[in-house]
Amino acid sequence: MAAVSDTPPAAEQRSRKAPKVRAVLAGGLVLGIGAAITLAAWNDSEFAKGTFTAGAFNLKGSTDGTTFTENPVDAPASIGFTATTANLSPGDVVSAPFAVRLDAASTYDATVTVSTETSTESLAGLTYSLTRTTSFGCGQAVSSTLVPAPQALGTTPPGVTFALSQGEGSAEGTPVYLCFQITANDALVRSQTGTTTWEFSAQSQ
Repeated sequence: MAAVSDTPPAAEQRSRKAPKVRAVLAGGLVLGIGAAITLAAWNDSEFAKGTFTAGAFNLKGSTDGTTFTENPVDAPASIGFTATTANLSPGDVVSAPFAVRLDAASTYDATVTVSTETSTESLAGLTYSLTRTTSFGCGQAVSSTLVPAPQALGTTPPGVTFALSQGEGSAEGTPVYLCFQITANDALVRSQTGTTTWEFSAQSQ
């Protein structure tokens, strides 16, 4: 009796190995196709630019209603009163016009606040009022009262404001005409001397 071998015939061994080989080949084929594909990524960008330029804003004053200049705190405009202020006595009343406007380069309207910048020496016995007039000159019609009399000279009540408009195109702004009126009373001291400076502070709107 022939001995029974546990080893399968060579053909059977090849048959069992064949599916594995095909599987490996199939896997290699898939990998080969995948390696051959190249994906391109498209890129594009947009850019936006902004340019920012500040507007112009400048206030000028005038003591004659025609010539407007800049008058800084260290060189204020001298208001021309109708009577001399160097020889006042009780009962005297003197007045002086003033005007302000925005220059042609200004690109904003403004709110102007009036205040007292500084006073020196004695202003005893002197009061004032500040009115707005329809045109230049204290003899013109009063359109509104900004500081009612009798306000002690050298002081300004809070919240005294008025509006200024910028000019159209290249024109100067519309001026606002003002009138200061100073009154001397019995509290005036002989030979006293004093000065006061008002500030017109414009804020753009």
